[in-house]
Amino acid sequence: MATLSTTTVWLAIAGGAIGSYLLRVSFIAIFGRVDSVPSRVTYVLGFVPAAVLAALVFPPILAPDGALAVSIGNERLLAGGLAAVVAWRTESILATIAVGMGVLWVLTFVV
Repeated sequence: MATLSTTTVWLAIAGGAIGSYLLRVSFIAIFGRVDSVPSRVTYVLGFVPAAVLAALVFPPILAPDGALAVSIGNERLLAGGLAAVVAWRTESILATIAVGMGVLWVLTFVV
């Protein structure tokens, strides 16, 4: 396993920050020059938060150890599934987080 120098790590962090900033500024610059945003673009941009949330949530749930783990032994999958049901039925973020974390805690430490 290769080790990275401190300078390399800081350069990677700075590069990521600059890239993220430029990406955000580019959308502001583009939409500032356009009189009206096409409805199709607005429609597609509405899916960005859900896509980002899925990209953040699904990998740790479906592959907690780096390999796909879709089985009854994956407590994160069970907790995530119950949290999804709670989110669907209650539409409450607090209830979803509480149930998901509670179930994960119980399955991890008690069972």
